[in-house]
Amino acid sequence: MITKPKDRIRTSQAVVVVVNFILGTGVLTLPRAAAEKVKTPDGWISVILGGIVAMIAGVIIVKLGQHFPQKTFYQYNQEIVGKWIGRLLSLLVVCYFLTTSGFQIRSMTEVTGFYLLEGTPMWAIIMPFMWIGLYLIMGGINSIVRLFEIILPITILVFLLITLMSLGIFEIDNLRPVLGGGVMPVLNGVKTTILAYTGPEVMLILLMFMEQPNKAVKVILVGISIPLIFYVITIVMVMGVFSVDGVVVRTWPTIDLMRSFEIPGLIFERFESLLLVIWIMQIFATFTISYYAAAMGLAQLFNRSIYPFMFSLLPIIYIIAMTSKNTNDLFKFGDMLGNTALFLFGLLPLLLFVVMRLKSKKHKIKP
Repeated sequence: MITKPKDRIRTSQAVVVVVNFILGTGVLTLPRAAAEKVKTPDGWISVILGGIVAMIAGVIIVKLGQHFPQKTFYQYNQEIVGKWIGRLLSLLVVCYFLTTSGFQIRSMTEVTGFYLLEGTPMWAIIMPFMWIGLYLIMGGINSIVRLFEIILPITILVFLLITLMSLGIFEIDNLRPVLGGGVMPVLNGVKTTILAYTGPEVMLILLMFMEQPNKAVKVILVGISIPLIFYVITIVMVMGVFSVDGVVVRTWPTIDLMRSFEIPGLIFERFESLLLVIWIMQIFATFTISYYAAAMGLAQLFNRSIYPFMFSLLPIIYIIAMTSKNTNDLFKFGDMLGNTALFLFGLLPLLLFVVMRLKSKKHKIKP
């Protein structure tokens, strides 16, 4: 796959892509996942620690990629571990991005069908989003980024506005005592909260498009800090309203928070539909960049045009999206995907970085 000269993005645009990729279903489900694991009101501390771990993993991914300018992970891993092992790793990453796109579009369908389009057949919701996603990614990385730049400011504005409106039903006592159960429950929750930060792996392909790849570390730090703030505000507000026991029994606690208050006299008295529309756009953003990354991986792996792969992956994504029988299966699928990401993008880049350093030292020692 040949990259066009115009396929270059600024540092700020790279930040927008990372933020949009992380902010998928996490905001809607993280409070429940954290409450189930931590079992105390201290889930927000686990969220902060999880964000720090994600930053470290992201920096390693970036440092690895900076040694191979103008190349994606699919291309440079073969220089580190050889052709065949590199191709296998590339296929694993392609499968991850492909599965992520299927998971995201199914999550979007579940939320849409449950709250907005009740009774609508699942295929009738999935297919329009998939074809729109295909149309978007055919325009390349610049088209994707321009859409993301529209989505993110609207998301931040609506999210902060609705959060401020929910302060009237917030109870600070539901968050007390801080560390009442000790440090261990917080540490137990870190693995769960890390899963909400899967997204820095997009830098495996994004680095090639950056006008200033030397600023990629800044992209990771800022790109994870913004979702971290989102997550902390969300979990504090949700637990402050429902308490730990109330959060555990709710499937989509963040949406339930928006349904718990109304402000008479405004154009909108109920705000969950507004939040859902914004978050459907956000999940769509995660779906499109995953779809694009998978298609790019196959194009670079087989040294072919990216467009046939875009079309051929569409039915596969549909099959993946339809695999889960119900919401519980979908959440289990998401956990499995998150655990896979921990290995692929937490451990694998570190191992590749070590191998690369050892090989470079070996070549230096040679006379």
